[in-house]
Amino acid sequence: MLHVYRQITALRAYRPVVICQKRENADAFPFDDLVLQPKPRMHPLRRLWQKQICGQPITIYHSEARRTLAALHRVGADVLHVYFGHIGVHLLPLLEIADLPVIVSFHGADAGFDQDAGRTRRMFEKCALLLVRSESIGKRLVEMGCAPEKIRLHRTGVPLQQILFSQRTAPADGAWRCVQACRLIAKKGLATSLRAFAEFAREFPRASLTIAGEGPQLEELRALATELGIARQLAFAGFLSQEKLRAVFEAAHFFLHPSELTGEGDREGVPNSMLEAMASGLAVLATTHGGLPEAVENGVSGVLVAERDHAALACAMSRLARDEASFSTMSLAARERVTREFDLEAQTRILERCYDEARVQ
Repeated sequence: MLHVYRQITALRAYRPVVICQKRENADAFPFDDLVLQPKPRMHPLRRLWQKQICGQPITIYHSEARRTLAALHRVGADVLHVYFGHIGVHLLPLLEIADLPVIVSFHGADAGFDQDAGRTRRMFEKCALLLVRSESIGKRLVEMGCAPEKIRLHRTGVPLQQILFSQRTAPADGAWRCVQACRLIAKKGLATSLRAFAEFAREFPRASLTIAGEGPQLEELRALATELGIARQLAFAGFLSQEKLRAVFEAAHFFLHPSELTGEGDREGVPNSMLEAMASGLAVLATTHGGLPEAVENGVSGVLVAERDHAALACAMSRLARDEASFSTMSLAARERVTREFDLEAQTRILERCYDEARVQ
């Protein structure tokens, strides 16, 4: 994932070595210090036995744990940093024998539900620290049985020097350009975005909405757009490179992200796309969900409404479109908020201090 790549390549006080099962996208993400450990040939059988028959999370074999620990010794590792909570559970046999401090990062969905309470609590016990990208995730870990004193806030870092800020002003012709960039999945609230935009477009018929991303809801959303009568004003852009996505942000006025809690307990931390949109100067219209209120100051750097309330979201869009002064001020406030709380360099220094702390425990 891009945000993980940014974190490890921004480290200065530590030299990162990545242990992974396979190497992909080497041109886009150049990195040399890799240890490849492919899945064992028996993985399909393990998956069938552990997940399908026993109904348990898949964990590595003890032989894999010993091989990984030996690799950590060979590279002289001082700290083992595991990305994502469910991977921490997957690696529990390694954590049980590890003779170096372990840190596990939680980012959102991995703290949304507890597949195996016993294994998850054991993973918490074996970790020196648990890093969370939002305070809401930290509270969720405590509910799941994590000791509060182990939790540290480490926010997503945004490379501000790579993101051009543009002070937004209202379009003179009423052609408001809205955008949402995300996976096309339930927790992103895309149906709420479409319904809100349909109401907004009745007042501003020259408005348009671009949805950037891929996912299983695509056809469902296309059908909803047709039903709402906004198909001609809506563009599904698919997955975009960073360069193309930033161009879409630069041309837009509003960034929509009405996230919602799903029936399976899936929730947001603080979405990377929302932070980059704010850094570019886009006003954000989102929901009081998960870690979103920790990034968006309601009425200052964006507007927050209740989950699944498309009428409230449409009203907020219309109100902001009619208030040019507030719209322009919010553009600058969005950039300032990200600069203050989510700068990549500052968050990398926090990560390095967490490594230091783990090593002396």
